[in-house]
Amino acid sequence: MTSTPADPARPAQHRSEPAFDAGERAMLEGWLDYHRATLALKCAGLTDAQLRTAPLPPSELSLMGLVRHLADVERHWFQRVAAGEQAPPLHYTEEDPDGEFHLTGADTWAQAEAAWLTEIAASRATASRLALDDPAAGTDSSTGGHPSLRWIHTHLIEEYARHNGHADLIREQLDGATGE
Repeated sequence: MTSTPADPARPAQHRSEPAFDAGERAMLEGWLDYHRATLALKCAGLTDAQLRTAPLPPSELSLMGLVRHLADVERHWFQRVAAGEQAPPLHYTEEDPDGEFHLTGADTWAQAEAAWLTEIAASRATASRLALDDPAAGTDSSTGGHPSLRWIHTHLIEEYARHNGHADLIREQLDGATGE
């Protein structure tokens, strides 16, 4: 069973995997929450300066940048694609398509985390209104297709898992912390 955070928008501070016998929806939501919690744990206890640091040149990846990126990923797939809403990007533009990773000293963890948690809450609200087989109201920009909620959940699990691997390496470079 997955642990349920006190604040439904906040990823759990302690992760647990979905039960082996969980139903499909609980399994998908559980693994997505597990990976959200993993990213939160990778960012825990660091200063804003550390969270902005991209310690693996020439890569611009930082933990704060990853959180900002995943806020935009949540928004794109759940609000724009699944719900068909007009939801502009939070951290990037056509002129700066990697804007989520272009951080300045004015960017704070409080801002990045608040945007991410807001998007997680919006994603959960959107998903709660849809069945796994429901086609998206909006379209995937690369194919023009209408993916199912099942596909979106699976894609987000993949997206978080890949970036959590990046977060592992970044965190180890910042302070030596390792772990799952």
